[in-house]
Amino acid sequence: MDMKRHGLAIGIDRVGDQFFLSFKAQGKLTHEDYLTITPMIDSALAAVEKPHVKALFDATELEGWELRAAWDDFNLGLKHGNQFDKIAVFGDKRWRDHLAKIAAWFISGDLKFFHTEEEAIAWLNE
Repeated sequence: MDMKRHGLAIGIDRVGDQFFLSFKAQGKLTHEDYLTITPMIDSALAAVEKPHVKALFDATELEGWELRAAWDDFNLGLKHGNQFDKIAVFGDKRWRDHLAKIAAWFISGDLKFFHTEEEAIAWLNE
């Protein structure tokens, strides 16, 4: 039996008054993946007054979104977009660059695409 892995792993770190979120997407994301991850993000950000978040998104194994999951992602961006100072997306497929540009319309902070994790982390730490 061939089982395809999919999902979104999240890490949350706090350094002083800054939050660092790390995401690793795998496979094709589903609505059920967002039902799991959204409450985690909501509770992490609700606990802090005026959070300033930097996020690192590993899209190296991302294959895309189901339609309903894409809608969930859009809503998550609308809900928390003003709390992100910087979002660095890294991966090696060209379409991810276009998605990053579209997502930038829905967040108030800076969003950039990188080909390596090292470049992405360096930019977040500037």
